[in-house]
This record gives sequence, C-alpha cells and structure tokens, in this order.
Amino acid sequence: MNLLQLIRSFTRTADTGSIAAAARSLGISATAVGQNIHRLEAHLGVRLLNRSTRQLALSEAGALYLAQVRHIETDLARAQALVTSGDIEPAGPLRIASSCAFGRHVLAPLLPSLQQRYPQLQLELRLSDRAVQHGPEAVDASIRIDAQLEDGVVARPLARIPFVFCASPAYLQAHGWPQEPSDLRGHRGVLHRFPTDGRPLRWGLRKGDQRADAPLPPGMVCDDIDALAELAAAGAGITRLAAFVADPFLRDGRLQAVFGADSAWRPEPMEVYFCVSDRRDFTARIRALFDHLQAGLPPAWRA
Repeated sequence: MNLLQLIRSFTRTADTGSIAAAARSLGISATAVGQNIHRLEAHLGVRLLNRSTRQLALSEAGALYLAQVRHIETDLARAQALVTSGDIEPAGPLRIASSCAFGRHVLAPLLPSLQQRYPQLQLELRLSDRAVQHGPEAVDASIRIDAQLEDGVVARPLARIPFVFCASPAYLQAHGWPQEPSDLRGHRGVLHRFPTDGRPLRWGLRKGDQRADAPLPPGMVCDDIDALAELAAAGAGITRLAAFVADPFLRDGRLQAVFGADSAWRPEPMEVYFCVSDRRDFTARIRALFDHLQAGLPPAWRA
C-alpha cells in the first residue's frame, strides 16, 4: 500500500472540497481518488470525510488527521533535498496570486527573469483583488496588502510602496489645491472599492507623529486601479494611487500630486506582504521567488 498516495488524495480532497477537483489537481481519475480515501479510512479504522449527495465535510477525526499530515509532501521533499544535494535548483510548478494592479505593473515585468534564471520553474500568475485561499485554490504564495491579511496566513514584509494623492491639472485649477487633510472635504474623491468588505479603502495621511484619515466625499467609486487613474486624469476628482500606477501619469503631466514635496503631510505607504500558508512552505521554489522579488524592487520600496 502506497500510504503517501492515499494521504495525498485525502489532503487534496479536503483542500479543494471535492473529489473531482482533487483528481484534476493530482492528474488521476475521480474513481482512483475515492478509492484511495476509502483505503486510507480502512487503514486507520476511522471515517475521515462525511459524504452526502451535495458535499463533503471533514469528520472530527478527519480534521485532526489533516492537521498532522498536511505538510508531509513538503517535508519529504525538503528531506530529500537535504540529503541529495546542498544546492537544489528550484523546479516545478509555482502558483502566485496577487492583486490585479500589483501583478500587472510589478510582478509581470519581474517574473520572466526568474524563469530565465531557473528554467525548470513552471510559473502561474493569478490576478484577483480578493484574498485567495492557498489550500483550496492550490496557490503556493500570494502577495497581499493589510486589508487582505487573515488568520492562518504567514506574512513576511516585502515592500513599502508610496501612495500618491493626485488629480488632473484642470481639476486642481478649477477646485483648488488642498493644503490640509480637512481641505479635502470640499473635493470629489475617486475611490477604490475593495472586495474584502465592499467598502472604499480609507486614506491615511501623516505629518510627523500626527495621523489623519482623508475626509474625501466619494464622487466616483471603482474596483479597478488602472481605471481610477484614467478617471482622475479625465478630471473626475482626486484619487489615491500606488506609485507604480501613478508615476507614468505624473511624468507626462496628466496627473499632478496633491500633498507633494512642498507639503508636510504625506500619504501613508502601502504595506505589501509575501504570504504562504505555513512557515514550512518556504521551499527552494518559494525562497527563490521571495529573494528575486526583493532584489528586483526599487530600493526605496524595500521593507
């Protein structure tokens, strides 16, 4: 009996929520997955999954067993690497989840050079502004901001990216330049609605030890960062953009910074984290990705 194969079928089914999804992940038939789980239950003498016509759910024994065996594959791979070579080249699938804007503007330009360095890596980039679930969605690592952090995720600081409050020159000429956070009450905000709670994200400003939330009435709300930049450039109001989105607009003059270099107030930066589901998940592939991103980010952004 190949116990590891049985355990693999069980853990993938528990993580994905269905035998069919586990079969697709493992590249075997759903019948084989179901048989493997039955064999494992017979071997243990307990029921691991409660089955109905509509869903699968972990039994109490299944939840306890899953917590103990979830990382067996990773631990075995690490043990093999330690005894077979002191310098294993990263290889195999590496699935990365990120917010749409960060993935589009920051990760996409950096990942090709990672694969050129390690050609045995098989990279997959998944872009979504919701907080993906590592296990059920078979994601190895995710890039998240504060609003996406949740219990059960191990987060390492990756970057502190400047935010820029900005608007079109025509808008600022017509409505004036805010000097203090309270001045924003008289302006129109172009706000980002974040899918974690459906509410626009709050804008923070700092001046020394002082902190203020920008009291900006929403004139427009959008769930896409790049669209926010275009709306603001067309005169819709003041928006807040990460530097990697704002910089091209600032350089060509379509947007101008509010609370810029001549202001004592500064927008709070965007804290970005590199996340895995467990500390033991920092395999050679994950470590190569983390190190590559750290080295590729602008020095001023590094956490």
